[in-house]
Amino acid sequence: MIVVGTIGDAVGTSAASRTPRTTWVLDGRAPGPIAAGMTTQSQVALPAGVTAEGDGIVVGETGVRVDAYIDFLCPFCRQFEAASGDALKQMVAEQLITLVYHPLGILDRLSTTAYSSRASAASGCAADGGRFMAFKDALFAVQPEEGGPGLSDEQLVAVGADVGLDVDSFGACVMAGRYLPWAAFVTERAIERGVSGTPSVYVAGTPVPANARTIAAAVAAVAR
Repeated sequence: MIVVGTIGDAVGTSAASRTPRTTWVLDGRAPGPIAAGMTTQSQVALPAGVTAEGDGIVVGETGVRVDAYIDFLCPFCRQFEAASGDALKQMVAEQLITLVYHPLGILDRLSTTAYSSRASAASGCAADGGRFMAFKDALFAVQPEEGGPGLSDEQLVAVGADVGLDVDSFGACVMAGRYLPWAAFVTERAIERGVSGTPSVYVAGTPVPANARTIAAAVAAVAR
């Protein structure tokens, strides 16, 4: 069950139980604790710039780690980015934080074409082209309504072209669904961590409200 409220789009407790239990093999690497007790195996190609765990795109090189879990269909995530995105970018620029985005597919059932996962996968293709942040911002700017088909793959490619991605390589990646397995892996990792809605933010591993002021305060507290 999806619960929509002032915090964000949420995943009910039954979502985790419905998620297939999979041992993910990431470019030949096991991803750590999530593999424990899982029986089937799925090979996952990783986009450029992922974390050591493979489940997020890293922005910045130093500072307190801030993990942001987003879904490109989530209207609360769009609001979060509009209100806090510039402040997060500034904290990255000032080397206060290393920002990690985890693009999820938890709202797939609120579109008719699994748009959340397709958009997540396309963001992985954008990371390969060095334009993850610009593509993320552009996707939120043209966010479709819940309940419809979302953007088509061709439209995702057009958004990428608009932010400077190479149409041939980026388009081939999107149209082939190269990172759809990665999107599923990122989503399962989030559920295993206990993420129950989007946007969700963790500062140095501790959940905090998803707004720039509380994130900045938590970062300052960790850095003391």
